[in-house]
Formats: sequence, structure tokens, C-alpha cells
Amino acid sequence: MKFYFPDSQDQISPTFNFVTEEHSPYRVRQRDDRYAHEILESSPYYGLLVSKAIVDGSVKGAGKYSMPQRERLYRLGVSKYFRLPVNVATLGDCGSFNYFDEELPPYTIEEVLEFYERCGFHAGISIDHVIFGYDPRVSDEEVNPTWKKRREITLQYAADFYEAVQFRGNQIEPVGAAQGWSPASYADSVQQLQQIGYKRIALGGMVPLKTSDILACLKEIDHIRHPATQLHLLGITRVQSMEEFAIYGVTSFDSTSPFRQAFMDDRNNYYAENETYTAIRVPQVDGNPALKRRIMAGEVSGAKAKALERECLKCLRAYDQGSETVERVIEILEEYEQLLEPGKKKSKASAYRTTLGAKPWKSCQCTICVAHGIEIVIFRGSERNKRRGFHNLSVFAGRMRRIECPGGRSTSG
Repeated sequence: MKFYFPDSQDQISPTFNFVTEEHSPYRVRQRDDRYAHEILESSPYYGLLVSKAIVDGSVKGAGKYSMPQRERLYRLGVSKYFRLPVNVATLGDCGSFNYFDEELPPYTIEEVLEFYERCGFHAGISIDHVIFGYDPRVSDEEVNPTWKKRREITLQYAADFYEAVQFRGNQIEPVGAAQGWSPASYADSVQQLQQIGYKRIALGGMVPLKTSDILACLKEIDHIRHPATQLHLLGITRVQSMEEFAIYGVTSFDSTSPFRQAFMDDRNNYYAENETYTAIRVPQVDGNPALKRRIMAGEVSGAKAKALERECLKCLRAYDQGSETVERVIEILEEYEQLLEPGKKKSKASAYRTTLGAKPWKSCQCTICVAHGIEIVIFRGSERNKRRGFHNLSVFAGRMRRIECPGGRSTSG
């Protein structure tokens, strides 16, 4: 089971000072900042997935790459641009979620192949048009016409893409994209893609589906899947079900969830071996627009807010060193929380107490936790939050390695 991490230009600065909250004045982001595979002792993912929509943009506007970054990617190629170890695979994608509300995908086969080949991807996924809907009970006559049209578009692009790859000399491994709205329609898509010649097939549009629905699709697909056909799940992270997914031909998947939970989830921010913990929020006064408005309006003392902010960090670091109690840390955190959100009824104090009591950063042996200790469980600014995301990727890779595939083979992250 191979885990691909979708790129979104996520890096951290090795020179960031956690005490002064400052970067080195000589920092050059592209040159000095580091990706997860450069910070951690071993890469936490088998491969990197990069979307054309993220790099080049789509009908909705520019992507996340600046023009110099984009040109550099095309000039160096994906492996050199990301400074990837030789054993890290690369997979190109179109990013169909970025144009889901368009009648047709905004790219041509020629444009997509140029992106894949110029960047030097090992493999590339055919253009697809995502279907937002799932109904296993609907008959062929009752199918939403838009769903049917999008599946037809996806299959036609897949046929043209495969033909173009063959004509151009197989510089990349073609991966066919399959869309559907039911187990039967997904199975039919896979069958058609196999007839075209695809040996790797990416199942799209499954992110909103329940695990039971994904399994129903995989079981139906398994009736027609050739033994050599490998399936990839786009955007799916269901660790507890990976063993069962593998039984039905799934060999790879991609997801940003372990990374994004570090700063997007309300509670499950820090991964440990068998559970997750809530990161401890100490927002920056200067980075909180709502608090700054209240300070300017005279409702809150700016000096008091900054003093409480500093005291929270001081107490947390003292606790990490064994010179402060949990009770004192919780007390100051609650005081700061009330200042930020007066009248808030549901405090995170209980979750914080669990995190502080377990001290998961003390037992973690990943490069990041060993280097920075309690700073990694403090929810505050991108340098801490992204480091926690990298830590999560490391733990996630460990979890994946412990999952047994059919035949006793261990998965690899």
C-alpha cells in the first residue's frame, strides 16, 4: 500500500526561532526552507502527487505557485524541484475539484501531457470530471444526466490520453481515471479502462463516500478487475480499512488529511501511535484580527493581552522542563482563552489537560519532536503548525507500515 502526499507548497524554515518568533534575515524560502522528506529521517510518503491546477491554475484563477516557482518547476523537473530522494515516486494529476462546476475540463490532452512530461513525472492520471453524487439504487433510466455525461467525458479523455501516451513513446506511466455514482457504474468504468489498456486506475469522487460505500464499489469492481490491474484511491485516508481495501486490488492512495489535521481539525491535531491529541492554542495577539479590533475599541487592554500571551508560552515551556504544574498551565491558558473569547462556555481545558498529562512529545522519536519538544503541540503560526503536520505524516507512515496486507505483506508508507 503506497501513500502519496499531495503537494501544496508546504515547507518549514529550519532557522525559525521559537522564542523570538523570527526567521533568519538571510532566509531565502525556496533555497532554505525544507519539505517533510528533508526534515524527517526517512520520507513519510512513498510518492508525491502534484496537481496541474495547483501549479498552473484553472478557470478559477492562478494556482498556488508564483510565476518564478512555476518556471523553476518546469525547468528543473518535479524530482529536482522538490529535492526528492531517488526512491520517492511522482504522480501528476489534473485537480478536477478545481474545475468541478465547469461544463467541461479546462485542459486539453496536449496541455496535460506537456505538464507531465516537462516536469518529468513517473506517472500521470488522465483528465477526469468529478461526479458529485452517489446512489447505488438508481436505474440506468433514472440516472442524473449530468452524472452520465461526466462519466462519458472522463472515459473519452482516458481513451485519448492513453492513445497520446503510446504515440509519444510512453515517457510516463498512464493512470486511467474512473468516475461513477454506484458500484455498477464504477465497475463499468474500470472495465472500459482495462479494455483501453490501463493497468493502473485511479478511482475519483469517493471522498464524500462512507467506508461501506467504498467497499461496495471495490467488491463490485473486483468481479471484472484483471489480476494485474492496480487501483489508486484519490483523496482517501481510511487507515482502519486499508487491509480490506488491499484485498480488492487497492495498492495506493493519496491524502493531505494527516498533515491538515494538525491545524484544520478542532481537536485531533497531534498524532501519537494509537491516538490523537488536541494541540494547545496560544494565538498571537498581533495575528488575531478580532482581538485587535477589541483592543482598538478600548474593550481589552493590549498590554494585558500581550502579557497573558507571553505567560502562556512561559508556563508551557516551564512545564516541559518540569518546573511548572499542570494546574498552573491550565489556569493561565483558561484566562487567555476567556480574554480572546469572552463568555465562551465550552473550554478546551479538559482536552489540554489530557495532552499535557500524556506528554506525547516526550516519547515521540521523530526528528521534529526531539528537536523542539512542547513547541510542536502549541497551536500557533505556520512554523509550529506545519511542523506538527510533518510529525503527523511521520506517525501516519508508521501506522501504515504496521498494517498487514493479504499474504502477510506489510504496507509501506
